[in-house]
Amino acid sequence: MTGHETYAIEIAGVKRELRLFEIKPGLRIAILNILGDTELVQASARELAKKLKDLDYDIIVTAEAKSIPLAYAVSAETKKPYIVLRKTYKPYMGDAIKAETLSITTGQPQILILDEKDRELIQGKKVVIVDDVISTGSTLQGMRVILDKVGAKIVGEAAILTEGDQSQWAHIISLGHLPLFTD
Repeated sequence: MTGHETYAIEIAGVKRELRLFEIKPGLRIAILNILGDTELVQASARELAKKLKDLDYDIIVTAEAKSIPLAYAVSAETKKPYIVLRKTYKPYMGDAIKAETLSITTGQPQILILDEKDRELIQGKKVVIVDDVISTGSTLQGMRVILDKVGAKIVGEAAILTEGDQSQWAHIISLGHLPLFTD
């Protein structure tokens, strides 16, 4: 990561240098990419599991793709199943439910899809949403829309980090917060 400005952070006892990435002129964010970072994923999952232990829930829900290892690790820690809302529809998904969101990192609309087989698993269940970073809340909102459509009850929302206006995310169970970087 030479030549790139970074932001130092400690998450669940693990230190990382997060690269700053410009998402629009004059605004940069610190990028947390947990894919392949087993040490950070496992440490984060252990800490999130501790924070979730008093919640009464049936299943964990996350969105594809970067949060999948986190949802898996939290599932392993809590012994609760998890499902993944996908970003592309495949024919085997059957009568899927869809919601559109706007990605902060790409600036493009993206679709979240609940596979028909997973509908039965979460219909009427108590759910905890897990994400890596909650920034604008658009992915979170997309997940909420889908879960509402199937009558699931969201009893908690958790992330490794929140980002931006910290007061907006006071209800999120998280391990830390990232500032926005303005020039």
